[in-house]
Amino acid sequence: MGIDPGTNLLGFGVIRVVGRSVSYVDMGVVDMRKEKDHFGKLRMVSEQMDRLLDLYSPDELSVESPFYGKNPQVMLKLGRAQGAAITAALRRGIPVAEYAPRKAKISITGVGAASKEQVCIMIQKILGVSLNPEHLDATDALALALCHYFHQSNPLLSMKSSGGWKQFLESHPERIK
Repeated sequence: MGIDPGTNLLGFGVIRVVGRSVSYVDMGVVDMRKEKDHFGKLRMVSEQMDRLLDLYSPDELSVESPFYGKNPQVMLKLGRAQGAAITAALRRGIPVAEYAPRKAKISITGVGAASKEQVCIMIQKILGVSLNPEHLDATDALALALCHYFHQSNPLLSMKSSGGWKQFLESHPERIK
């Protein structure tokens, strides 16, 4: 499951991975724009994450890391929303991975500065589905889920973050012939 945390819209995307096959399950947004109180929004993030995690029972959660912004207050609020989403997963023992928006875009489109629309188009091609999201936060969340899948299934990508080939081979003896 991928989560694009926000304080107005929280995007979620769910994929199913069986072996080396990946397929689309669901996506959507939690709309919190009617809630004016910031702490009320955080409560909603926590409650809705509980609902989503109960509904989809993901094995892993990938979440977008807050990106550098000019407004520290916005960064603080996004970080709190991200923390509420992560805590919901950790309470259930679900492993969490964090990816920068640029890294997710590179994983999906090959371009770190890709637009949300370009990401949506590529996700449709990768998953072989037709998507017409009301909010692109949902496809951003799918991009995070796919980014995590790509990093877990590609030895060259996982090698960079896991400590090299030696550690990769030790962690994946089934891949040695």
